[in-house]
Amino acid sequence: MSNGSDSRTSLDPALVARLSRIDLIARYVVEGFLTGHHKSPYHGFSVEFAEHRPYNDGDDVRFVDWKLYGKTDRYYIKQYEEETNLRAHLIVDASGSMGYRRDGTISKLRYSTLLAASLAYMMQGQQDAVGLLLFDEKIRQLIPARSSRVHHRRLLVELDNAEPAGHDTKIAPALHAMAERIQRRGLVLLFSDLWDEPEDDVLRGLRHFRHQRHEVVLFHVLDPAEEEFPFRGETEFEGLESGKRLSTHAWEIRDDYMKLLNERTTRYRIACGQLGVEYVPVSTSTPFDLALFRYLEKRSRLH
Repeated sequence: MSNGSDSRTSLDPALVARLSRIDLIARYVVEGFLTGHHKSPYHGFSVEFAEHRPYNDGDDVRFVDWKLYGKTDRYYIKQYEEETNLRAHLIVDASGSMGYRRDGTISKLRYSTLLAASLAYMMQGQQDAVGLLLFDEKIRQLIPARSSRVHHRRLLVELDNAEPAGHDTKIAPALHAMAERIQRRGLVLLFSDLWDEPEDDVLRGLRHFRHQRHEVVLFHVLDPAEEEFPFRGETEFEGLESGKRLSTHAWEIRDDYMKLLNERTTRYRIACGQLGVEYVPVSTSTPFDLALFRYLEKRSRLH
């Protein structure tokens, strides 16, 4: 991969998802992104220096990496776990609606877990502490933020095993519960299709994080069919959470559906801007490098 265009093609989610192991997927996505985007907004990201930081006046010279000095003619300090730069918390919606997929795409949940795994791989390379919360109508899995390799492997396993539960979406309670647990200021990344009512409750949950001075990135994940409503003729729709079925001519509901979707996305975009939350709309066909770029933009503003 020699340029951004090649990277974008090779990081197509449906193609990437064919790899068998989530750790290989995460590594492939991150390395493909770095190859395709030579000028990252986060200039400190480098595989070679992942466990080092520049020497500062007052640092103990015993911890200077002299071997690295011989290669670079610069002083670097070996960075240990307790010197973690950032605490990041991945919050993934695993409710029934996240299992939706159509026309060869991967499900919204699978897209979210692979994107989250790629971000976790990038963070782990920087010795950042990463935690995970999976939820539907209640908390299903909660892993506190740590930065060890063993912890990182456990986090990837949980992401790989995540399945949509068929339950309702209850975003706000999960956000409030997580905000109460996080003591140290950090970065919160929420992955959800936001098919939850009422929207005000979700926004209050996001405001809770901002009140505690956390940086927040909201990945609004939708299937292309949800964005475009390509259905034609008589169609039967089934609620993935309620189980209810509706048979109708698609044209009869298309305008109302598109209006509802546009109103919802506009509401979140505007409200997130007012709250200082980074709102990132993505579909399950969006190449992973774009989402990684958005994360790095946010990360660069934290330093």
